[in-house]
Amino acid sequence: MPRLSALTLAAMVVSGGAARAELIGDAEKGAEQFSECSGCHQVGKGAEDRIGPHLNGIFGRRAAAHDGYRYSASMERAGVDGLTWTLETLDAYIENPRALVSRTRMSYRGMKDEQARADLLAYLRRFSDNPANIPEAAPTAIGTDHSVDPDILAIQGDPEYGEYLSSECVSCHQADGSADGIPSITRWPEEDFVVAMHAYKDKLRPHPVMQMMAGRLSNEEIAALAAYFKDLE
Repeated sequence: MPRLSALTLAAMVVSGGAARAELIGDAEKGAEQFSECSGCHQVGKGAEDRIGPHLNGIFGRRAAAHDGYRYSASMERAGVDGLTWTLETLDAYIENPRALVSRTRMSYRGMKDEQARADLLAYLRRFSDNPANIPEAAPTAIGTDHSVDPDILAIQGDPEYGEYLSSECVSCHQADGSADGIPSITRWPEEDFVVAMHAYKDKLRPHPVMQMMAGRLSNEEIAALAAYFKDLE
């Protein structure tokens, strides 16, 4: 398998009509970053499932599609919705697991340093089936940072306005918190709710109906819904 260096140029990626070269992370440094993951995951020859699934062949794989591992219901739903592990979605998940899968069992709080994540993903890329044949733009070109702006997270939502807006939400999600086939959104921490909705707006979470619904909401409306559902009994 080819080894990657810090200055390995990815393929030319078309963006906004102009081609640009992206840099991929340093796989050698990524091997060191993997120490944060190794308590739960293995990768490489002989890797086995532990607390979390092994990470061989992760690029291009549908979420919750590794046979023999028991995933959380939330991760299984994400896979059914179409979540696939590309560099963009892995980068967002490693930065903040709840951004893509709200009730994931992965307790890791996230790797906030963008370069460290790029290095880690360059390392994991080595263990794809044919890493030389993976197009650099998808999944291995460095994407944009998908963290939610702190100013957006700081918006104080109006729960009464959130109740007014909630009628479309509770047409699918049960107001009593039950989760019969559709996940509950009651009693969510406000930040988790806001992060999840912005992941739909950014099309990181793949559910098309939720992408449409979130795309119609302003930051203030999302904050109001978060404030309402947080204390809904």
